[in-house]
Amino acid sequence: MRDAPPTHSPVPSEPLAHGLKQRHLTMLGLGGVIGAGLFVGSGAGIAVAGPAVVVSYLIAGTLAMLVMRMLGEMSAAMPASGSFSVHAERALGRWAGFSVGWLYWFMLVVVLAVEATAAARIAHGWVPAMDQWLSVLLFMVVFTVANLTAVKNFGEFEFWFASLKVAAIVAFLALGLLAVLGVLPDTDPVGLTNLTGRGGFLPNGWDGVVSGVLSVVFAFGGLEVVTIAAAETDDPARAVGRAVRSAVVRILFFYVGSMLVIVTVLPWTAQRAGLSPYVKVLDSIGVPSAGQLMNIVVFVALLSALNANLYGSSRMIFSLAERGEAPRGLLKVSGARGAGVPRRAVLASVAFGFVSVLLNLLWPDTVFLYMLNSVGAVLLFVWGLIAASQLRLRRRLEREAPDALTLRMWLFPYLTWVTLAGLLTVLLLMLTDDVARTQVLWSAGATALVLLVAGARELRAKP
Repeated sequence: MRDAPPTHSPVPSEPLAHGLKQRHLTMLGLGGVIGAGLFVGSGAGIAVAGPAVVVSYLIAGTLAMLVMRMLGEMSAAMPASGSFSVHAERALGRWAGFSVGWLYWFMLVVVLAVEATAAARIAHGWVPAMDQWLSVLLFMVVFTVANLTAVKNFGEFEFWFASLKVAAIVAFLALGLLAVLGVLPDTDPVGLTNLTGRGGFLPNGWDGVVSGVLSVVFAFGGLEVVTIAAAETDDPARAVGRAVRSAVVRILFFYVGSMLVIVTVLPWTAQRAGLSPYVKVLDSIGVPSAGQLMNIVVFVALLSALNANLYGSSRMIFSLAERGEAPRGLLKVSGARGAGVPRRAVLASVAFGFVSVLLNLLWPDTVFLYMLNSVGAVLLFVWGLIAASQLRLRRRLEREAPDALTLRMWLFPYLTWVTLAGLLTVLLLMLTDDVARTQVLWSAGATALVLLVAGARELRAKP
């Protein structure tokens, strides 16, 4: 394999516009990870772990927080639109940058189809006359246009989407606390009955907590886009440092706090996988039209994720093209009126996104299911490469550019090794689960295929 370039070499100036502001990046960090996985998917975690789902979220959230701290350290020192793909190339070699970049791009454009289809189902419930495929087409066109114009449009979309999601979480936490205290009309103080009754805090033992971690860990995916977007701010190093610092702890608070409210207000046995526990809590405390209100929030969360994934995938493939790991034709950037937008990279990403959506609509239980399984565990592979890259780059930066370390990983290298061990443990535990095992094996196959292509490219490049 070819040696990685030295980290003290300057990061090349990219022709992308610096149209994102600190408020865009901060809110993207706060709201980017708050999605349907929390509002709806958390019910599956509660069903298997009971009240101890709080511990499951704490474990999974801590793992995500450590990964983001490592990624923040590298991004503050070496901001680039390719983020962790660039870091992996510098730390481990071209094969690593190629592999993690293409795997992440593939994951985003496949997940994009899930989000577009789910949002279309909600819209169809509101407007039955509009076919589901037409709603998907409308969403894809709107966000494609938004991403083809100035990057500040993406920033504004995400700012207001994230603001609504954060406001919804804060309002839920406030109402839940009032319900626990018995302050709301027609409510009595709940106390700890629901935390200690019906099997206790650990009704399914620590096996339930572990199953809960497997159910919820992927809900924290999406934070990585913050470090990709930082390259399009006026001061990337400062912007990404502030965004990471403000995001990780608050997100952990939102997730763990929400779960604590849910399992305190209602018995854990009242929750079901696939049904929003937020709706059940709001219904129980008398909030009118709770289901429709939460549908609106989930709808916004899905569109927000669709927008962010389209943005993240276009910048990742643009960065790959910059480094010769994707077709050079994708490097075409719009002129002054378009404010430095990689339009061909956007169109390439959305084109594959349209294909994914079509497969999801036509063959959701066959072809698209195989694609979805092939990216099911990719996030863990990406996080693992982030940790491995940080282990090597931190030592080099300390020797060659210590002033660039404006944001440092806690207790290096011990917590980095703990994070790697945690990710490996999650993967091994997934292999023991019948449903998750399929995702791991398919994702491992996709990863092996990309690694083979990367290896072949390296061999061909040798003189």
